[in-house]
Amino acid sequence: MPRLTHDKITWLAYAQLGLWGFFLYGFGPVVPLLRDEQGTSAAVAGLHSTGIAVGALLGGVLFAPVARRLGRGPVIWLGLAGVAAGVTALGALHPLPATIASVAVIAAFGMMVISGVSVVLTARHGDAAPAALTEANAACAGMGILAPLVIGATVDAGLGWRPVMAVEVALIALVALAALTFRVRLPRTAPAAAAADERVTAAASAADVRPGDPAGDGPNPAAADRLPRAYWIAWVLMAVTGSIEVCLSLWTADVLRSHAGLSAGRAAAAVAAIVCGMFVGRVVGGRIALRWPPVPLLLAALGVSLAGFALFWAASVGWLAVAGLVVLGLGNALHYPLAISIALAVAGPAADKAAGWSSYSMGVGFGIAPVGLGWVADGVGPHLAFLLLPVFIAAAALLAVRLGRALRTADPTDDQAPIPIPA
Repeated sequence: MPRLTHDKITWLAYAQLGLWGFFLYGFGPVVPLLRDEQGTSAAVAGLHSTGIAVGALLGGVLFAPVARRLGRGPVIWLGLAGVAAGVTALGALHPLPATIASVAVIAAFGMMVISGVSVVLTARHGDAAPAALTEANAACAGMGILAPLVIGATVDAGLGWRPVMAVEVALIALVALAALTFRVRLPRTAPAAAAADERVTAAASAADVRPGDPAGDGPNPAAADRLPRAYWIAWVLMAVTGSIEVCLSLWTADVLRSHAGLSAGRAAAAVAAIVCGMFVGRVVGGRIALRWPPVPLLLAALGVSLAGFALFWAASVGWLAVAGLVVLGLGNALHYPLAISIALAVAGPAADKAAGWSSYSMGVGFGIAPVGLGWVADGVGPHLAFLLLPVFIAAAALLAVRLGRALRTADPTDDQAPIPIPA
């Protein structure tokens, strides 16, 4: 097993991704509070998720050219500066169009942070990059636990949700000051072509797909940039599992208020239970994924999510609903990491293209599902509307089964060997 070295650059990258996680997992509990404040319907409030999706797509498009011009390290700091500006605007502005525009700006710059941290850690750690990226994602979830707790505390204290935006800006400034004090400078340049080729070869070997052979049928230079069928199944799978996560993030607090009887502040804080489960799931899941085949492990994770959802949805008391959310988080922890691992592994030499397209799958999930759930919730209430989630879970399970078949078809000798989780 490759050895992971935790140097200053690695810890700084973890902290930078954690700053994004603080906003991402903290914004979900804010949406119901924004809806109450602005007097909008659930469907209209869900447009904030559409704003995040649009911003994420824009950030994904801009990252590569900006990184080529400024360097990877500087683009991460640019992204964090943009996040700070966006959360400042979100905390200061009240009209619906202004708050939607603010979250779009935050998401665009946040995507630069995510992409920058991913490539810096990949270039830094080589064969140990999957472990580094798993830990970075755990740090993201770990910081995400804090934000709902801060929101719950400030709401219960009568201060509303806006102080959490000031906390986000303060944390960004603190990390920047620490980097300056300890003279930690992120690398500007991309890794050497040979190192990139080595990573592509390793990723392809993990999925038993030969470099230059996306479909597993023999060398085909003309098809080197073509993404195989298994990738596109994984792409749709990421959109569906992203829909599960964002719907939970945005509307769980509403269900806790309307069905489990929690106050607005406690419901906002309780959303941290999902992120807590995801944190534990990703810390432990990275080790498990080294030993278990990815598709069966993904199906097992979806089963855990379904069990957690059943407990959460059926519970009419707060503590039992929160326990269900923890179980939900444990299952959800592995949905995206396993899907993106398979997608990048089967992409072979088109891995960069595959990574870029993956941001669009998340944009589809984040942009459509919450609005649809909000529209249903306006008609039947948030508790009944949440029955859309087991439909998403079932769809994801069917896609996972189809993905397993596609991997076997691509290479009949493929036994679906374990693929390390990269994010």
